[in-house]
Amino acid sequence: MAGMILNDDELARYARHIVLREFGGGGQLKLKQARVTVIGAGGIGSPAIQYLAAAGIGSLVLIDDDVVEPSNLQRQTIFTTQDRGTPKVEAAAAHVARLNPHVAVTVHRARVTPDNAAALIEGADVVLDGCDNFATRLAVADAALGLRIPLVSAAVGQFEGQLAVYRGWEADKPCYRCFVGEAADQAGLTCADDGVLGPVTGVMGSLAALEALRAAAPFGRDSAGSILIADMLTMRFRTLALPKDPGCRCARTVAVAA
Repeated sequence: MAGMILNDDELARYARHIVLREFGGGGQLKLKQARVTVIGAGGIGSPAIQYLAAAGIGSLVLIDDDVVEPSNLQRQTIFTTQDRGTPKVEAAAAHVARLNPHVAVTVHRARVTPDNAAALIEGADVVLDGCDNFATRLAVADAALGLRIPLVSAAVGQFEGQLAVYRGWEADKPCYRCFVGEAADQAGLTCADDGVLGPVTGVMGSLAALEALRAAAPFGRDSAGSILIADMLTMRFRTLALPKDPGCRCARTVAVAA
């Protein structure tokens, strides 16, 4: 029953959520009962983890195989100088414990692959992917589709960001491969190669956390079926329709299920 009520500290902590007409106490209880898995505790993952923990997600699963390096500190605000050399998931978990004792944290210091993706994300209500390589994104997306777990996917580069929500098992919603196609892998520049302005990751990570909250405790307009493109050189934000690809594997799966 503990997961079905908010105690006095939680009522005070989440008061600004509870007074929202579109969210309220019912929404806060859904967050408390939710399990969100975050792939990558880097530039996108840092603000996402902070806001998910502060918002009262009941269970966070953090997956990353890296350690904190000095070059991370320009944008990965969940870490401090003293965390250098510490596994990112461990430093992030310690931050969450200080921020909100009502959040249970599980960590996996691992790189997600097609072989372990399903086992790592199984049981999640939402997966938030903020990793920095395409192969991992494909593995996470395919596993989330197979397990029918909503996927919030965010990416950044230099001064730009992208954000979308995928539920490809639904007849009218795309999966990640509807967007990127069937390529097994794509060589792309990383932040180390191409650079990224620190606050760009903060903006996209915060927006990804917002979408994970929306997936866990629905409010407002459903974002699945569109993609947000942010150009922070010009401060232009565009939302484009992202339809289901009728030739994609997810469309074939839906057709067979029907």
